[in-house]
Amino acid sequence: TTLATKKPRKIEYPTSDGKPMAETDFHRILMNALIGTLDFRFADDPMLYVSGNLLMYYVRGNKRKHVSPDVFVVKGVKKMKRLYYLTWEEGKTPNAVIEITSKSTRREDLQTKFVLYRDVLKVKEYFMFDPFGEYLKPERFRGYRLRKGEYMPIALVDGRMPSQVLGLHLERDGHTLRLYDPEARR
Repeated sequence: TTLATKKPRKIEYPTSDGKPMAETDFHRILMNALIGTLDFRFADDPMLYVSGNLLMYYVRGNKRKHVSPDVFVVKGVKKMKRLYYLTWEEGKTPNAVIEITSKSTRREDLQTKFVLYRDVLKVKEYFMFDPFGEYLKPERFRGYRLRKGEYMPIALVDGRMPSQVLGLHLERDGHTLRLYDPEARR
């Protein structure tokens, strides 16, 4: 007699969590603008992936262990279209994340995602922007850089927040967030 060996069943990961893409039109427009700007900025780098509002699974086999950053950048990963992002298959987690936050997502952004990005995904830089100033005061903008396993606040320099990961500066401009190249001529 021969023993039948069962082939492990392939896990299907959902491409949607059923949540809306953004809180408001302002949030959606800003998220898309940031993704587009970063895509354009890094267009010539085939090993730098820019995305946002894409389900990112971080525990193999567990469909519930996912996050959907508004904007994220991963260095060292092939630039291509994906249905979702599986960290164990890609071998990398995001280097930078930007969350366009609001009063209704503040607990998740300040606590749940903060801990997940810091302790599990080890995201080097985490930025939060509150377009309407609903709770991030006075600047409506925060950034953190991972140092020795802890997130340390990134100080503003001339009103802008420097990102070492992106090589860009982030600046609040009213209800929007702008990206600046510190090397570009004015």
